[in-house]
Amino acid sequence: EDDSMAEIIVQNLVLGMVATNTYFLMNPETKEMLLADPADEAEAIERKVSAMGGKPTAVLLTHGHYDHMLAADAVRQKYGIQVYVHELDEPVLEDAALNLSGFWSRPYTMKADCLVKEGDVLRLAGFEIRVMHTPGHTQGSACYYFPEQKILLSGDTLFCESYGRTDFPTSSAGDMQKSVRRLLTELPEDTAVYPGHQCSTSIDMEKRFNPLA
Repeated sequence: EDDSMAEIIVQNLVLGMVATNTYFLMNPETKEMLLADPADEAEAIERKVSAMGGKPTAVLLTHGHYDHMLAADAVRQKYGIQVYVHELDEPVLEDAALNLSGFWSRPYTMKADCLVKEGDVLRLAGFEIRVMHTPGHTQGSACYYFPEQKILLSGDTLFCESYGRTDFPTSSAGDMQKSVRRLLTELPEDTAVYPGHQCSTSIDMEKRFNPLA
């Protein structure tokens, strides 16, 4: 095995009113950490970062819905880091009707710092991360693939034996089917999948049991 490959520690907290997975992805050598979909309860996120001994370097948003980003601005300010989102979900973040906060709770909007697109390769916390544009749940839903660690942050695109809702503004059932099938055909079967809700899974499991496979 290649000794230069960065190991990774992945932990999560389930936060907010619809039980969203917030992920903490840490490089154990440097303690640099990525925060994915900081859903809510910034204080709980900060306690977890401290408990893990992590040094956050960026926030990755899989999409712009409120239940994945309510704590993003607070942790961005706390750690002086930048928030990444797919360019097509910038308008979702910035519109309380599109991000559903106005529907479910008090209206909330925010701006991202860095807009990403299909094929971008991010180098953060010592990891190489490939951006995959996977529309369906929202027009700018994205998955973040770590090829060396064989990890996929799938947001609300791919769930364990399921997939994200397609009845929201900017959703598309046709796009969702294409996106899920793309993930299942392009990624190695032993890729670990960390979704936005519920339990983790693998590409191999989803090839066998996902209804869209």
